[in-house]
Amino acid sequence: MKRIYFLVPNLEITKKIVDDLLLSRIEERHLHVVAKRGTPLEDLPEATFMQKSDFIPALEQGMALGGLTGILMGLVAMALPGGLVLGGGAVLASSLAGAGIGAFASSMVGSSIGNRQIEQFAEAIEKGEFLMMVDVPRDRVEEIEQLVKKHHPEAECEGTEPTIPPFP
Repeated sequence: MKRIYFLVPNLEITKKIVDDLLLSRIEERHLHVVAKRGTPLEDLPEATFMQKSDFIPALEQGMALGGLTGILMGLVAMALPGGLVLGGGAVLASSLAGAGIGAFASSMVGSSIGNRQIEQFAEAIEKGEFLMMVDVPRDRVEEIEQLVKKHHPEAECEGTEPTIPPFP
């Protein structure tokens, strides 16, 4: 799946685009709208906390760095006198503990930070435009971009995100 970003000038056009995408067999759970705080979205599918924050990327980074740190600490523990008795169990245990602690700590930080992909659109959103994020299979990206451009030339296609997180 890839995520396509569109900047749409107003609520009415955003509703029409959502309707067109639903008719094109894009499920509502794959449509996400971000608007200026306090803007009523009515029945539009609003982006969730996971899509608005940096929770998932921070979790992934923290897990990787914590796991790496844990492996290094396990190897240090093995190098200490008496560490040979601990063997690979120390490395495994410390890498799992490091990954868990790193994932927890960084996801807490990531949950308080706005999504880095959305930050580039912050100015337009504050001016009253709507950001639409549409998750589509890789082979439908061009088709969906053309559909929106053809029926709604006032909407600007802002590109795609290479991959989307699997669980938000």
